[in-house]
Amino acid sequence: MSDSETAPAPPRPPGLVLVLDANDAGRLADFWSAALRYDRQEALGPFEILTPPDGSEAPALLIQRVDDPKLGKNRMHVDLHVPDAESEAARLIGLGAKRLGAGRLGEIQWIVMTDPEGNEFDIGWD
Repeated sequence: MSDSETAPAPPRPPGLVLVLDANDAGRLADFWSAALRYDRQEALGPFEILTPPDGSEAPALLIQRVDDPKLGKNRMHVDLHVPDAESEAARLIGLGAKRLGAGRLGEIQWIVMTDPEGNEFDIGWD
């Protein structure tokens, strides 16, 4: 390749949208839109659509209404990183979350929580 030629730009990573199954999609959309400070869009079929505030590159969250109950531990979960995890845990409990416990790995600490339908998530410190 000569100096006048430029290498092709690497491909962009795919856009990321998270999808969460729920028995009561409206209830979970209320919780997660407040928890994440996301904007709730008009529902589309079985999906409640939550988008990050303008200017944020965070992924969108779709909450999909399903009939099947949650069985067992999530295979993937959300970690929320905040400056004050205890205050955030208290705020989320006020929104309907439950505190399950805490974890620690060396210097890293987190609080284990569930949303109103029992989906696990963690709150960690920035």
